[in-house]
Amino acid sequence: MRREGYSSERSPYWIDGISTITVDGRRARVRSRSRRSPLAWFWTSAVAATIAEPPREVSTRSSSAVPFPALPPIAGVTPRVARAGYKDWGRCDLTYVELAEGTAVAGVFTRNICCSSEVELGRLAVKAGRARALVVNAGNANAFTGHRGREAVEAIMGQVAAHLGCTASEVFVSSTGVIGVPLPMDKARAGVAAALAAEPCGWEDAARTIGTTDTFPKGAAAQAVVGGKTVTLAAIVKGSGMIAPDMATMLGYVFTDAAVEPGFLQQMLLAANRQTFSCITVDSDTSTSDTVLAFATGQAGNVPLASFDDPGADAFAAALTDVCRRLAHLVVKDGEGAQKFITITVSGAISDDSARRVGLAVANSPLVKTAIAGEDANWGRVVMAVGKAGEPADRDKLSIGFGGVWVAREGQPLPDYDEAPVAAHLKGREVTIEADLGLGEGRAIVWTCDLTHGYITINADYRS
Repeated sequence: MRREGYSSERSPYWIDGISTITVDGRRARVRSRSRRSPLAWFWTSAVAATIAEPPREVSTRSSSAVPFPALPPIAGVTPRVARAGYKDWGRCDLTYVELAEGTAVAGVFTRNICCSSEVELGRLAVKAGRARALVVNAGNANAFTGHRGREAVEAIMGQVAAHLGCTASEVFVSSTGVIGVPLPMDKARAGVAAALAAEPCGWEDAARTIGTTDTFPKGAAAQAVVGGKTVTLAAIVKGSGMIAPDMATMLGYVFTDAAVEPGFLQQMLLAANRQTFSCITVDSDTSTSDTVLAFATGQAGNVPLASFDDPGADAFAAALTDVCRRLAHLVVKDGEGAQKFITITVSGAISDDSARRVGLAVANSPLVKTAIAGEDANWGRVVMAVGKAGEPADRDKLSIGFGGVWVAREGQPLPDYDEAPVAAHLKGREVTIEADLGLGEGRAIVWTCDLTHGYITINADYRS
């Protein structure tokens, strides 16, 4: 497989298995001439919007909020929302998505050992590879709640399964919010009943409903040509704090009308996750509820994708990765109290995995994040973070830069370093940090945000 680089105006990243990408505004086109995909393309768009009725604990929206995209409907996918009343915030807090029979599912889940029952049951159910419904509760994480929490999840699964005439294991449940409070059974049942009877809604309502401290709903879309058929992807995500995924972001869901075998869908989602959700951090805290699920209804009519040897498989994988990357960026941009979006590029590491770990060490450093918040080019803090990462590094080979301007090369500050362009760069909303370890070919890109007083304000009042 060939590996070629792609960088957009805002966010550089790598995609495997494609030969050319050109970008025109929010539309991207991929042409592949590999033996796997004679000709394939996809278009992408992903943006976000302000919440019309924000949760009570959010007083201001992110400065990075932009209009929510007009996500296309997905054949075989019907979203609905309802109000269960898990918190007294006067808005819908339960999203229900009905899926066509035969829908394939893949998933990645948190590695936090204190995970919720929703995660435990989801891990088991995803192995069967089939899904009929998704239920997402907002306002209560239902984690660290023992048998009462598990019984609540199983009750939801059973209620939806009885309505659809499917097995309970085909119903996936996610919950997000306060940890340590069992999901109220009566509210859950009433909320599900209301959702089952509700009129179908659009993606923006579904995205807004799953949010907690999010200040805007987040969505992304893409299309690809697979075996001569155009397939569509639409995705939503929630996440603002407790973001240091070891596998995903807080809660993310990708829906497509493509026909994909469950095992291959799982393979592609894992690969996409490694390059996107597992490369973001807001506060270094991995949630008990982290989940990303991909659902493929098969309604597009393409020959089911089973491997990268199938026509269009490369294009579909590229579209999936692009959607996940865009969603991951939106989570960081909506980081609690965040004012700046930070891209950290690590090169010259002994491996890509090592580069990623170094990048996350820099991204999770409170000293680095507060320096960026204060627009201070304190590159010594980046040196510190690289050195504490626990990965191979050589002080005398290390180079550090901001905004494409090197401030130190091969272990020494540059004698003619002019801080003026760096200071100007740090005043912007989007900041880049470069670290070249000078040891090998390993490379990774990690995304984070700055750390401001707003983060303290939001989290000091979270339960109230």
